[in-house]
Amino acid sequence: MSANRLPVPAGSAAPDFSLPATADQRLSLRELRGHPVILAFYPADWSPVCGDQLALYNQLLPEFRRYGAQLVGISVDGVWCHAAFAEQRHLHFPLLADFQPKGEVARRYGAYREQDGVCERALFVIDAEGMVRWSYVSPLGINPGADGILEALQALNTTGVLS
Repeated sequence: MSANRLPVPAGSAAPDFSLPATADQRLSLRELRGHPVILAFYPADWSPVCGDQLALYNQLLPEFRRYGAQLVGISVDGVWCHAAFAEQRHLHFPLLADFQPKGEVARRYGAYREQDGVCERALFVIDAEGMVRWSYVSPLGINPGADGILEALQALNTTGVLS
């Protein structure tokens, strides 16, 4: 876990951010308000576990969208690395570069591994009002899958918190 920090817990306001999605475009959490958001922090483009995890989420995009949710990937890699990785893997969701200052957003979410200089493999489901409803940190070498995300989205749907 990141320097004795825990991930932002359920029931907390999700820290806002604005990060590069491409060399000339940024995406902020605030822009996504009104819909659930899935934040998937991951250690690095091109690593085998990250590639498998993000490919799985790419396959599940129709299911996430059924709940009105937007998926966003975040790592400390730069925009050009993200662009090449997304193209090679045919990813259809934004990958944001928490590159400079390195890991600043991951730190705010308690999802930065200071000792390694990468993001934790951390997941957050944020409701339409910007509140964290579920968070989970997986060991770096383990793909956390999507069951927890889907359960959190289902819970939002049944509690009426989903927009």
